[in-house]
Amino acid sequence: MIDTIAVVGATGAVGRIIVEMLLARKFPARRIKLLASERSAGKPMEVGGVSFDVEVLRPESFDGVAIAIGSTPDEVAAEFVPWAVARGTVVVDESGFFRMQPTVPLVIPEVNPGAIDTHTGIIASPNCSTTQMVMVMKPLHDAARVRRVIVSTYQAVSGGGLAASREMEQGTAAWLAGKGETKSVFPHLIAANLIPQIGSPRPGGSTSEELKMVYETRKILGDESIGVCATCVRVPVANCHSESILIETEKKLSVADVRRLLAAAPGIVVEDDLDAKLYPLPRTCSGSDDVFVGRIREDASSPTGIALWCVSDNLRKGAATNAVQIAEYLVAHPAKLSWERPAVRA
Repeated sequence: MIDTIAVVGATGAVGRIIVEMLLARKFPARRIKLLASERSAGKPMEVGGVSFDVEVLRPESFDGVAIAIGSTPDEVAAEFVPWAVARGTVVVDESGFFRMQPTVPLVIPEVNPGAIDTHTGIIASPNCSTTQMVMVMKPLHDAARVRRVIVSTYQAVSGGGLAASREMEQGTAAWLAGKGETKSVFPHLIAANLIPQIGSPRPGGSTSEELKMVYETRKILGDESIGVCATCVRVPVANCHSESILIETEKKLSVADVRRLLAAAPGIVVEDDLDAKLYPLPRTCSGSDDVFVGRIREDASSPTGIALWCVSDNLRKGAATNAVQIAEYLVAHPAKLSWERPAVRA
């Protein structure tokens, strides 16, 4: 049991789910503190029948806080995380700011929980699209070493935040009614459309979202030799990211092998019966903490290739659930809540 856990960015879509999960899972903390910007703070927030006062995010907010889970933009994380760490708080950070820093472990608890032991105050949670793919890759990598992955993502608008979800809802209604549509979040109209760009352009023609999948995958699995080719697409789906994945391994695995390995892996549910039209769908996977896999088949063009379809709730396992699981690990291993503190307070 710890005294206080803080949720930074508590009024956002993921932040609210984090608070819901802490309550539902009976997280062992005497107090849950909610922190947000001045714009969002100062108003009561009810979650799961419990009323919270949302406090303004400032350095002294972390006095007496053992663990903080942050769900904020990169620029906010860059500012608040050092405040928290300087006060002895372990930060589980959802932003992309710290993920690729060499001294910061990038963690999926079902994949590399041991990396948590190396933290010095900051533990990063991966990008949502990376998380579900690596969950699938891990048991296959352990059994036959993954050499290469080709992935196309079909990412829901919820990944863009509450404003993005509203834009799709309003745009879809306008499109169906034959009225004019507007856009402010996405670079193109999202209703009845696909946008093959998530993130900013990078040299070579990739986007920042695609390169996250490349570099984060290698860091989590501890293997810089894995080839990853990603194409990330925003789709007019409310929630849950879907991925079409081709995995090439060093040692050949049969479809039966893959089904067996995935079915035995924690956090993965296999739904794979094409004759019965059984496979993961965003509408049926939404609200779950698991990663769902189906359409498992051999790739006829590759001697060791396995193709599959993967769906996961990007707001939960892709974000909130993963962070809460890391926090639960820390409480279950209280020695991990201590590390060499900086000498000067921020």
